[in-house]
Amino acid sequence: MVLLHFSYQPSSGNETHTMLSVLKRIDDWVIIPSAIGTLTTSVLISALTPWGFFKWTWVTVKWVLTIAIMLFGTFFLGPWLNGMEALAAADPQLAVQNPQFLTSHQLMSYAVGPQLITLLSIVFISVLKPWKPTKHSTTSNS
Repeated sequence: MVLLHFSYQPSSGNETHTMLSVLKRIDDWVIIPSAIGTLTTSVLISALTPWGFFKWTWVTVKWVLTIAIMLFGTFFLGPWLNGMEALAAADPQLAVQNPQFLTSHQLMSYAVGPQLITLLSIVFISVLKPWKPTKHSTTSNS
């Protein structure tokens, strides 16, 4: 989605509507189900294995980052994308001149960097497991 988002600039209405329709479909059919799957498996792994939710600092940090990124996507990125797509669907030629459309496009452009850095940080933390267990941990697993 990042590559698609940055591969176009709002110019022609029909081209923009097509691109936004593709982004919306990717969001609806790939990103959202993947996020739900990630959250579900994370809960199961934390609840059913010795990793726990708060025993290891790196697991807790991943939980906080994962929930933060999902909430940001739900309450900001999703509505911006859906609003842009709706404006482009209603009137493709005028959408690219609409101030609300342009603002949403700019906000999405600014948000992509922090969102990508957060996702990469989650992967980095998963691989390196950089912190020791928290002090209230009763057993030590390495």
